[in-house]
Amino acid sequence: MVQSIRKLDGKTTVETRYFISIFEENAEKFANSVRNHWGIEYFLHWVLDVALKEDDCRISRDNAPQTFAVLPQIAVNLLTKEKRVKRGIKNKQFFAAMDNNYLTRITLAKK
Repeated sequence: MVQSIRKLDGKTTVETRYFISIFEENAEKFANSVRNHWGIEYFLHWVLDVALKEDDCRISRDNAPQTFAVLPQIAVNLLTKEKRVKRGIKNKQFFAAMDNNYLTRITLAKK
């Protein structure tokens, strides 16, 4: 069990989350694992929102939301794997839009 206490603008909220774990008596190791998990989640969602403006997407009919939720994640994975250009995701996305050779290299995972 992990209890998170958050104080914001004079309001205190308490959230309790339950986990299944193999850590028996090492609370520090367990706490680090929980923090690392949420750090990864936060980073991925931050990139999707800031670089790809995922929150601005207004697609809401049928299966389209699920389908279009996967596409930005694929784009982030492909752009992250591309190491030749030493820029952020947003700049790599711009370069891919301007240069078809770069776009091809990213989508075909060429180095």
